[in-house]
Amino acid sequence: MISTSDFRRGMKITIDNEPYVIVDFQNARTAQRRANVWTKLKHILTGQVIERNISSGTQFEDPDFDNREMQYLYNSGTNFVFMDQNTYDQIEIPETAVGDNKWYLLENSSYSVLFFNGAPITLELPAAVILTVTECEPGVKGDRVSNVLKGATLETGLQVKVPLFVKEGDQVKVDTRDGKYLERM
Repeated sequence: MISTSDFRRGMKITIDNEPYVIVDFQNARTAQRRANVWTKLKHILTGQVIERNISSGTQFEDPDFDNREMQYLYNSGTNFVFMDQNTYDQIEIPETAVGDNKWYLLENSSYSVLFFNGAPITLELPAAVILTVTECEPGVKGDRVSNVLKGATLETGLQVKVPLFVKEGDQVKVDTRDGKYLERM
């Protein structure tokens, strides 16, 4: 059982059989009242953020979360096929669960997949990935007034802005949180 005294940012809990992650929390105690814990929770499946006051000492069931290291195999239309590296079982994760993470998936690479009650619900990526530039606008010599960026398409189809010196075939490091160029590799 998880108590409100165990709350930490980033902790995953279930409320009314729904998976949430704690975004923020604060203990509040007023005179002559029982202590409360103000929490800001983000629904893992829908991304909806709610605020809720919970009485201090309230107990929650341990969530049925399971992280598995899985290898991304291929995209089959609207689903992404992953293979469990221990049992070699293949599962399909719908595009809605993968979301914008699809732009950072490389075939035959391993990723951490979060399961809730036995079903895959989300994908956890590293902070940055290295991708190859497949298309890039040419840099014009007179465009160097300041930090000028140009458009580039990466091997997964992701479009990013890169500096003028980046050309087709280069490998670039991209931040998976905001999709921005970090550096050329």
